Amino acid sequence: MKRMTRSMLSKKKSSKPKRPVTLRPGCACRFCGVSLDKTFIDLGMSPLANSYIKADESNRMEPFYPLHVYVCSECLLVQLEEFTSPQSIFGDYAYFSSYSESWLDHAKHYVEKVSDRFALGPRHHVVEIASNDGYLLQYFVQRGVPVLGVEPAGNVAAVAKQKGIPSVVKFFGVKTARELAKRKKRADLLIGNNVLAHVPNINDFVGGLKILLKPKGVITMEFPHLMQLMAENQFDTIYHEHFSYFSLLAVERVFAKHGLTLFDVDELPTHGGSLRIYARHTKDISKPVGSRVTELRRREDQAGFGTLQHYLSFASQVETTKRKLLTFLIEAKEKGKSVVGYGAPAKGNTLLNYCGVRTDFLDYTVDRSPYKQGQLLPGVRIPIFHPDRIKETKPDYVLILPWNIRDEVMQQISYIREWGGQFVVPIPEVKILS
Repeated sequence: MKRMTRSMLSKKKSSKPKRPVTLRPGCACRFCGVSLDKTFIDLGMSPLANSYIKADESNRMEPFYPLHVYVCSECLLVQLEEFTSPQSIFGDYAYFSSYSESWLDHAKHYVEKVSDRFALGPRHHVVEIASNDGYLLQYFVQRGVPVLGVEPAGNVAAVAKQKGIPSVVKFFGVKTARELAKRKKRADLLIGNNVLAHVPNINDFVGGLKILLKPKGVITMEFPHLMQLMAENQFDTIYHEHFSYFSLLAVERVFAKHGLTLFDVDELPTHGGSLRIYARHTKDISKPVGSRVTELRRREDQAGFGTLQHYLSFASQVETTKRKLLTFLIEAKEKGKSVVGYGAPAKGNTLLNYCGVRTDFLDYTVDRSPYKQGQLLPGVRIPIFHPDRIKETKPDYVLILPWNIRDEVMQQISYIREWGGQFVVPIPEVKILS
């Protein structure tokens, strides 16, 4: 056998492919196109938050995707990569807005406010993007204002149509906007509640808003406020349906690129702290930029939202919350206490999967939506029952997963106090409430 020399060995080693330095190929910012390489928070692998599992399919595999959130070093937009299509997420949707009484009250008050402020009546046209089951547009109909809902989930839009809400089943963007504009469906008021964060192609979506809005029309958009998300440790609002997370500074940049100007903003308590922005065509000078926009812009800038470093400080407080929740659950179980959940919201699925909480810690959860009852939470496979289950089993603790409506939940099931039951909220930190 031929003896191998040192030089031959060297050549043999160098012929092998080198291991890549980075484990993840670069991806581009969905707004400005700059390569993303700065981590905002990494919550590990998680299933789609609304992909509930049927009880008879409990042993089937389900896909998990990274919940790794980046911040663009150029435009400072916080965002997730797109791992699955919007059609797979929203084609058959599990969330029906009308099952939350507090959300219905919120919608009703909004309709009253904007109807009075902009003098909306029978001669105007209101369009809502992601109109869900008609939870909001029904109040415009009651006031005699013509409406149209644009909703991508056919199963949800069908409920709206049963209520008499005209609805088209489409994803919204430039193409859909042009189709509606040709049909004389342009909007005096164009609404989007908790949809802006849900669109992977943000430029196509906002470009569509520009097309569908009448020259003197108004856009209102509601979305969770990134400043509140960070301040209140609301990491569970991160899931694959939420592609982007907005500060006022970031959303102003996006709208300005498409010839739209923010002229007012409301700071809302919904979803743990949201913004409602008011936008108009930049050429429409009849609506001057108000003081609330300039004041919030100043506060965000002072808080650091104009600098990259601020966004890189979030991860450590999230890890602390995880440890505190697991400590509470472990101590409760060691004392022989029973813990169940209330609600099956998407945010709860992020929380439970990130913390690794399964039926060893949480016996079950309940939800008012018949669509979710009898199914299992994705990933952790915790069963979902009707709320009456709580009366039957009398748990020691009820963990409120939709913590943003905790007052509503505590009122609905206040009877747990009869046997000494207590409420637990996980965000912004674990608290036990009597």
